[in-house]
Amino acid sequence: MVLKTLCLIFLLAVSNNSMAKTYTLKFATLMPTGTAWSKILDNWVTDVEKKSGGRIKFKMYSGGVMGDEPDVIRKIRMGQLQGGLFTGYGIGRIYSPARVLEMPFLFKNVNESNYIRKQIMPEIKTGFRKNGFELLGWPEIGFIHFFSTKPITSLDDIRKLHIWLWQGDPLGEAFFKAANIDPIPLSIMDVYTQLSARHGSINTVYTSTFGAIALQWYSKLKYASRIPLTNAIGGIVVSNRFFNRLPADLQQLLKSTGKKVGDDLRLDARKQNIKSTGILEKNGIKFMFGWEDVSINEILAIRDKAAAYLEQTGYIPAKLFTKVRKLLAAYRKQHPNKPDDKLDHALITTEPSAKLTDEKSTVIQPAITKTAVKDKRD
Repeated sequence: MVLKTLCLIFLLAVSNNSMAKTYTLKFATLMPTGTAWSKILDNWVTDVEKKSGGRIKFKMYSGGVMGDEPDVIRKIRMGQLQGGLFTGYGIGRIYSPARVLEMPFLFKNVNESNYIRKQIMPEIKTGFRKNGFELLGWPEIGFIHFFSTKPITSLDDIRKLHIWLWQGDPLGEAFFKAANIDPIPLSIMDVYTQLSARHGSINTVYTSTFGAIALQWYSKLKYASRIPLTNAIGGIVVSNRFFNRLPADLQQLLKSTGKKVGDDLRLDARKQNIKSTGILEKNGIKFMFGWEDVSINEILAIRDKAAAYLEQTGYIPAKLFTKVRKLLAAYRKQHPNKPDDKLDHALITTEPSAKLTDEKSTVIQPAITKTAVKDKRD
């Protein structure tokens, strides 16, 4: 009798375990496979699947196969996908006030942006949640620079270039409008194709140094600005629809591991961008157009004009701008800058790096192009 009881208990345990509900997390990103970032994401996937006992299963869609970021957000809202890794552009489609953290020329260094991020993060998470998303992690894309086929020596030079604008990006539109620059709007899926075309519509883009390599845009360009426009943000999100269905322990698992992978990506981005600068220089990209080539007052005037426009449209509320400015003023009072400090301490530095053709190079993968965009139906 005891033996039968033990067997019954064993069979019930096995049955319950086999019937444990599994949750499939379809996750999309523009980042190509084989990059430093994709490897960090792969480690996260392995970690979550292991710690969940197989109850969470990922299906990863990298390299833009699910489309541009607005396409991915639409598919998440429709339930075709459950999560993604986004740049500030995508974040703006979810909760636009968060993009105050990548307002051009607002922060002097990463210490300032770190401080402000921590102060307003509870507000950002609440904003995401109200708009149907759970914010798991907060990486960085890194310092954004102009890259061009033409030399860049002044703002007047920039105004004459055929500059790409990420189509539908209100922050980019505001900045270019304030700087009196007439950009050419395109989906990011079209950028590589247009740079490659003999008579393409653009000859200048903006991205991080790591991004220039990861997307292979660098291979079509010759020059880059030393002045960083901003420290671009990123976000790891899942839909509330998916997150709220999870048991409490799996919700906590995604939140704790999501925060860690966001932190890991942010720190790695800072290292990769410095390393990528050296790689780009060794492969013929000439960095030019530094702070000595501009009027700081003119740069600040452009920033403030763009901010005023974003306030007027409600994309970034005036109340939030005021809050951030007050926080920054208090922080700077406690942490005064050196007399020679500019708007950003990160004037490009380099370190010895291998050629892009070397085995240890950081990322040589097919560029994101429109032809690569297709849904993978399961």
